[in-house]
Amino acid sequence: MKLTDLFGLLGGLALFLYGMQMMSGGLEAAAGNKMKKILEKLTANRFLGVLVGAGITAVIQSSSATTVMVVGFVNSGMMTLRQAVWIIMGANIGTTITGQLIALDIGQLAPLIAFLGVALIVFIKNQKVHNYGLIVAGLGILFIGMEMMSGSMEPLREMPAFVDLMTKFSNPVLGILAGMIFTAVIQSSSASVGILQSLAKTELIALPNAVYVLFGQNIGTCITAVLASIGTSRSAKRTTIIHLMFNLIGTTIFTVVCILTPLTSFVEGLTPGNVSAQIANMHTLFNVVTTLLLLPFGNYLAKAAEKILPEKAEEKQEQMHLEYLHSMEMKGESHIGLSAILLNDIKRELARMLSMTKDNVRESFDIVLGKNADKLADVEAREDYIDFLNKEISKYISKALVSESNVKTTKRVSALFKVCGNLERIGDHAMNISEYTRLMSEKGIALSKEEMEEIGAMQEASIQAIEALETLAATSGKDISAVEQWEQKIDDMTEKFRANQTARMQAGKCSDESCVIYSEMLTDFERIGDHVLNIGQEMGKGKVGA
Repeated sequence: MKLTDLFGLLGGLALFLYGMQMMSGGLEAAAGNKMKKILEKLTANRFLGVLVGAGITAVIQSSSATTVMVVGFVNSGMMTLRQAVWIIMGANIGTTITGQLIALDIGQLAPLIAFLGVALIVFIKNQKVHNYGLIVAGLGILFIGMEMMSGSMEPLREMPAFVDLMTKFSNPVLGILAGMIFTAVIQSSSASVGILQSLAKTELIALPNAVYVLFGQNIGTCITAVLASIGTSRSAKRTTIIHLMFNLIGTTIFTVVCILTPLTSFVEGLTPGNVSAQIANMHTLFNVVTTLLLLPFGNYLAKAAEKILPEKAEEKQEQMHLEYLHSMEMKGESHIGLSAILLNDIKRELARMLSMTKDNVRESFDIVLGKNADKLADVEAREDYIDFLNKEISKYISKALVSESNVKTTKRVSALFKVCGNLERIGDHAMNISEYTRLMSEKGIALSKEEMEEIGAMQEASIQAIEALETLAATSGKDISAVEQWEQKIDDMTEKFRANQTARMQAGKCSDESCVIYSEMLTDFERIGDHVLNIGQEMGKGKVGA
């Protein structure tokens, strides 16, 4: 093999992979939003799940990408493990489309196809047409790369060592290992199957040797999902186990069948003389039959994954952490379902933050009222946690805004950013209220009975206002009238209590120090109402439903 042949092989591989990427990107851009809507409305119906998985994978041309997406959905709580089973099964069927396209003998038309695609991109300034141009151009470039690889590999037929290597793949173990390792390296079963078809076109490998490599490629594609599951929840990790089990079971069944029956000869007979099509047909047969066989046992696969990776007995340490966002890696890439996942994850973290904030508001007033004087340390620790969540969620949202290209989603994420900041401010005011007790204790300041009664009313109004937010989020409602009413009530109470305090001062019923502290407390009370209204207004725009 000459050096120029090696360069041609590498160049062909580059064009092949780039063409696949172009086609995938164009297809996703053209149909991505529809796919998102389908996924977001997914039911537990197994047949629908398989169809959805197959459809999405046919669009994005990668079962690995679909499985990674499913891992994200399971991790975020938007999809159950049992729903994920059907999507994964369908994904394995959808990934066979690429092989069938490659099997089409249109190499001579490839330059024309590429030209037409590029013409659509360059000469027509319409985004939808631009996406279709990417699909067409990518398909053409993919076939050009295939032809280059095939031409460059022809000299290998004259190399005894390489021919001998290809014959060794008739050994099932060696063939499966070779396919598994190669696919794990390039992280795409569609691409590795395409390269295998390119070898076949040069008559370097026949179907009896290629089948085991093909089966190994199905196992190797699981590596991408395994990597994506690092740092995710146990349910998300179980999703990758199901994907791996599916392909291991399928490989085991088909290896035994190919050894004991004339299945390989049967597939060869369907398209005699066209090894590329034979590989594509065997790939399709493998995934369709495995899906049909395992479809009745999907729930058992989920149970097996739960047995393999059981829940830890010990409870999670009560240290500051993000419960739902830790698994998301923003890399400036757009993936189907990303918007839905990130919005859901952020909202769940904000729900945690809201609950902590409500607890701090309640306990801060309790401390002032003398009900839980020993809880000041708990309030301080919770305030630190709220500050931590605000910082980490804000960082996450900042990354999400950079990555997100959809205008509507950008507005929704920006709204969540505002909600986060307002929650943190409510926490600050709650902390201020609790700390007044420290100053009162140091200076021996006591509040009057009337002041204590009014503080009790402040507490009740603050908690009711926050609970109105919780109700609004839980119902995904847009009617913020209840929140507005509580904010107005807080304003009215603040005005009334200030007037009462002025009257008490004029009557000499309170000290100067107690008046100052009480006045500051009223300010914090009013600010809590203002921030509650700010959050409610963002929810009311339909941006922040649960």
